[in-house]
Formats: sequence, C-alpha cells, structure tokens
Amino acid sequence: MMDIHEVLKHLPHRYPFVMVDRVLELERGKRIRALKNVTINEPYFVGHFPYRPVMPGVLIVEAMAQTAAIMSFDMFGALPDDKTVFYFAGIDAARFKRPVEPGDQLLLDVDNDRSRGGIYKFNARASVGDELAAEAVIMCTMRNIP
Repeated sequence: MMDIHEVLKHLPHRYPFVMVDRVLELERGKRIRALKNVTINEPYFVGHFPYRPVMPGVLIVEAMAQTAAIMSFDMFGALPDDKTVFYFAGIDAARFKRPVEPGDQLLLDVDNDRSRGGIYKFNARASVGDELAAEAVIMCTMRNIP
C-alpha cells in the first residue's frame, strides 16, 4: 500500500531512525499493518549485543509508534512538515514476548482505540511470523510547532 518513498512522506524521521519500511494495509482511522525488515546493518546491533544481536525493545516500541504516526497523519489527510508533529505522549502495558533478531521481518499492527482531548490512543502489536514479539498501548498527540 505504501512503499518506502510514501512512508518517508508520512514520517518526519530519517536514517538511522526510520523504523517502518512498508505499509501493507491501511484502513483510514481504524487500523494499519506495516513492516520493518530487521537487518544486521542496523547501527544499534554493534553494541546490542556484539555476540548475540537483539533489537532493543525500546526501538520495537518506536516502530509501533511510527506506525501509529503514519496512520494519524493519514487520518487527518496531512503530511509532516515544519509546523506539525505527532509526539509520543505515553505508553502503557508494554510487554516483550520474544527477541527480534537480524533477518526477522517485524509485522506492526496498530488499531485506533480512541481519542480524547487531543490525545490519541492505539493498541499496538509487533510480531515475527505468527509469534507475538511485543505489545503496548501507545498514546500520541499532534502539536503545531511555532
């Protein structure tokens, strides 16, 4: 549905911090499924861990949050610019179920739960194949930059 060129239009992030390679499905305002190809070339694998590379859990959460941001920008029919940004506002119930290693394809599923007072709440899951790797409830908010 969105290749890397479209993903980069919908995210303000750039290398080495882009955690979404492709959007596979997008149901406006409801749900999104995206993909992160995890390769040994990722800069964090040099130190996490030299003898057993594992994707840091915080970056798995970041991948889920970036997926939610893509859905949010799409929901508003907007693209990131120098005046608008979605900030991570909170995370609840984060759980890590399996390590994510080089060579894995991380499937990112995010469902829009609700919004209240400018805070958007999403239920997010990251899987490798049929195995759940991580899950969390993610909150974000859109802000205008003066």
